[in-house]
Amino acid sequence: MKMKLLSIVVPVYNEEANITCMYERLIEELSPLPFNYEIMFIDDGSSDGTLEEILALAERFEGVKYISLTRNFGKEAALFAGLKRIRGDAAILMDGDLQHPPELIGQMVRGYEEGYHQVVAKRSRTGDKRIRQMFSVLYYKMVNSITDVDLADGEGDFRLLSRKAINSILQLSESNRFSKGLYSWIGLSKKIISYENVTRAGGQSKWSFGNLVNYGIDGIISFNLKPLRVCFYTGFVILFLSIVYIGITFYDIMTEGIGAPGYFTTISSILFLGGIQLISLGVIGEYVGRIYNETKRRPNFLIDISNAEEYDEP
Repeated sequence: MKMKLLSIVVPVYNEEANITCMYERLIEELSPLPFNYEIMFIDDGSSDGTLEEILALAERFEGVKYISLTRNFGKEAALFAGLKRIRGDAAILMDGDLQHPPELIGQMVRGYEEGYHQVVAKRSRTGDKRIRQMFSVLYYKMVNSITDVDLADGEGDFRLLSRKAINSILQLSESNRFSKGLYSWIGLSKKIISYENVTRAGGQSKWSFGNLVNYGIDGIISFNLKPLRVCFYTGFVILFLSIVYIGITFYDIMTEGIGAPGYFTTISSILFLGGIQLISLGVIGEYVGRIYNETKRRPNFLIDISNAEEYDEP
């Protein structure tokens, strides 16, 4: 019987200090498994020596595959590029900074052998700043109350996907990708593995506060139309209150005569209505912008060099 192939997908950006250590840790965990394996590094336009480290490994070890993108397209595009070119019966997605412990690979594989299509590693919030923990809890409560998919705090890209799950993800070729939502949207059976948060092995995090905010907005916008509906309802309520206010004002004029116009009332109304309009236009503009990007049908990524051909499903 032919031995199954397990693919490890590792998107990296300026991770020169971690590439060799990452490979060694992976080999320690993969070697005892009853699987053939390939390790796919996706260099997302790194400006340091990341690509050189990957090329050096690929020259020495046949199981190392690589894709180098022409520029930094972002982690979502890099993951998509890797999934399109792996050949495995299953794939494990993980970061290249060793915050996703390779020691969990064995547990993930056992979950796959039990028949699960997704085996997800869920991290704790140990070591996170208190304010970040608070914002994370609030964010996930808000997102799950308004979106069409369920997102769990601590569940990210670190997971095993069966070939069926991989092919399902590859069918979703939208430009504005939010993988957490896509994993939930495809459904399929899922097993959760919990682990304690791990600090970065080397280098610096590429996730600034601004990046986290933008990623959070993607999560809200990508899987629901409720913000547009909120704009509609808010506008309707304001219109109703405005009509009531006009009626009361007209009644006062008819019964008491015309008085001096109120500065406070005028300014308050202008600022309040102006703020609502700007927020509504911003929400609508976000959706229109995404539609615009999708209609251009640009590829999610462009490849500079690679030693892996695109996988064709048999």
